[in-house]
Amino acid sequence: MSGFPELGFYALAGEADSSRDLLQEVRDGEELGLGTVFISERYNKKEVAAQCGAAAAVSETITISTGVTNSNTRHPLVTAGFARTMQSLTGGRFVLGIGRGVALLQTVMGISHITTAEMEDFAGLMRRLFRGESVVNHDGPAGRYPFLRLDSSLDEHLPMSLAAFGENTLKLAGRCFDEVILHTYFTDETVRSAAEQAGRDPADVRVWSCFATVGDHLPYEARMMKTVGRLATYLQGYGELLVNNNRWDLATLQRFREHPVVATRRGAIDAGATTEELEQLAEVIPAEWLAPAATGTPEQCAQAVQHQLDLGCNAVIMHGATPAELEPVVAAYRTTKSRN
Repeated sequence: MSGFPELGFYALAGEADSSRDLLQEVRDGEELGLGTVFISERYNKKEVAAQCGAAAAVSETITISTGVTNSNTRHPLVTAGFARTMQSLTGGRFVLGIGRGVALLQTVMGISHITTAEMEDFAGLMRRLFRGESVVNHDGPAGRYPFLRLDSSLDEHLPMSLAAFGENTLKLAGRCFDEVILHTYFTDETVRSAAEQAGRDPADVRVWSCFATVGDHLPYEARMMKTVGRLATYLQGYGELLVNNNRWDLATLQRFREHPVVATRRGAIDAGATTEELEQLAEVIPAEWLAPAATGTPEQCAQAVQHQLDLGCNAVIMHGATPAELEPVVAAYRTTKSRN
């Protein structure tokens, strides 16, 4: 079976029933020929280092990428050791992906909000450590460290990716990262603009579109959670950023937040909202906000995935579905590619 290095998926998308589900998802993704499995992080059953190690143990060819972890939740040497271990476990199939994170969550956790300068400084530390350098008396945005060293005999390039939202992060990705992940539910205009901003050269920066892929072959309840529930959770966490990037209406966002389903909920909407609650939210979320996604028949989903590539992205993360759920879409994509 021919592979698709330009296609990826998120393991354990949303709330995981069991962390062990990751093992079969990685096997299935590799069998389908998907190029990359992205490992997201939530502080429950989705700690990223444990997941990555498990994915390495059950795979042989698929790339494993953290998509994403935050640079300030671990000591940089701990993160470097994690990345080095993953490179050794996988024979070089690992990408360390970081992102800015959710400011509200960082506030309640008592950790600082991550700045663009901090992420750039952190990336520089990783590069130096993987070149075998000793970092002495570092004092920068990523922190103060008297001495850091990973392995003096090491001389490798660590592939790194950055989840990008705003203009500053996109420029940073183009400056010093190997890959950039564009956020889900970006409009075509936003995707096209972001791909242009992030790309130094296609040979230097790989632009991933994180694209909700939720076909009609899935049960109605699952589709509601993977579309309305997912977007609603984004709007909970960083609604202004998403709305402003897409030039949507802030007054509509406010009406969404005032809806009783949102106003009375303490946790993420995609962590337990009922189908009835999601149907209520669908009435206050404009259809055009949900439109930037692959929906419909498997053939229509495959065409929508191809359209993301046509917009200027190098690769597409088919987000929100397991490899087993994506199988009809990948089959349709294979047919589409063979015709071109």
